[in-house]
Amino acid sequence: MPRIILASQSPRRKQLLAQIGIRNFDILIPQADETFDPSLPPEEIVASICRRKAEAARALTDDRRAVIIAADTMVFLGGHRLGKPRDQVDAFTMLSVLSGRTHEVRTGVTVAQGERMETGTETTAVTFRELSQDEIWGYIRSGEPMDKAGAYGAQGKAALFVSRIEGDYFNVMGLPLFLLGRMLSDFGVNLFSEEELH
Repeated sequence: MPRIILASQSPRRKQLLAQIGIRNFDILIPQADETFDPSLPPEEIVASICRRKAEAARALTDDRRAVIIAADTMVFLGGHRLGKPRDQVDAFTMLSVLSGRTHEVRTGVTVAQGERMETGTETTAVTFRELSQDEIWGYIRSGEPMDKAGAYGAQGKAALFVSRIEGDYFNVMGLPLFLLGRMLSDFGVNLFSEEELH
């Protein structure tokens, strides 16, 4: 199996790679330009940013055989992006807007090896039940939402807010595993090989 490089410092993405059997991988944290044109379709935004991350990570290594994985996840409501909250009031505003509505989590994934680079995107629809102000403030005080796009993490207490998910659950956590698995297979990474099972 080739050397795997994850171009992310996200603890959730590290856990998800381990979950599918990739236990030995290196982490590079690229300094990539994450600005974007808000008039672009959401899937083009996440695709372009994750490609920039992969390109920046590729520039940090001399190992042309290494397989680089980069991802970018964003939350959109009605085409409007909800980033990480600036403060608790901003988190309250975001969660209030998401209450009782369906939003989209979009992730761009880029896999690169040498000069080859492939990018795919995944979209998951997430529906929140109606939330009370007390529930929202209680969640905010837990500290969970402050470093997360859309001010929530479905793998934490916000799971109690989610009434429906349509699509890849792992995409909501920041790394669509079905898409990533297919892409890695295209690069010759067999996650069910004897080498990986032992």
